[in-house]
Amino acid sequence: MTIKALAFNATLKRSDNKEPSSTGRMLDLIAAEMAKSGVETETIRLADHDIVPGVTSDEGPGDAWPALREKVLAADIVIFGTPIWMGQPDSISKRVLERMDAFLEETDDEGRMVSYGKVAAVAVVGNEDGAHHVSAEMYQALNDVGFTIPANAVAYWVGEAMGSTNFVDLKKVPKEVATMIAVLSRNTIHLAKLLKESQYPGEK
Repeated sequence: MTIKALAFNATLKRSDNKEPSSTGRMLDLIAAEMAKSGVETETIRLADHDIVPGVTSDEGPGDAWPALREKVLAADIVIFGTPIWMGQPDSISKRVLERMDAFLEETDDEGRMVSYGKVAAVAVVGNEDGAHHVSAEMYQALNDVGFTIPANAVAYWVGEAMGSTNFVDLKKVPKEVATMIAVLSRNTIHLAKLLKESQYPGEK
């Protein structure tokens, strides 16, 4: 069975500024772990795309979301990677979640949201406390718009408050982080396979 994963890197840094992304490193580690089980992951840096504010699936000319939405619908697993900003998920993560609000009205002929049967996981990095708060916000929003959250579907690293060392700067991935990544990957892939074989029941 083929399982496809899509990773959204919500770093505030665009690719053209050439700065390394801690969020990107975490997502790369998750993608490498999933690859051991034959899962191919496409990673998209959201800051490189003009995602227009709104709550519909297409906000008109110049909106990058419709093309990204098609990638979401083609994936079995969606991984959201976000840095911690002011103790919260960053603004790009929130914008994408707002655009997914449209899923509430977009259903198949049995009344299921287009996101039903898709599994979501979360990756969080930052130099301040808040990883649990951030994952809680992301979990709730993703579940609201139809995604299924597996057990232990988060991998995070939080450095010293107001410190200068970022996750991307670490020479070695901490054992605890590697364990979280392995569990996230294993549980997410397992649930994605189950849902692919047996979709949620519809209204009819």
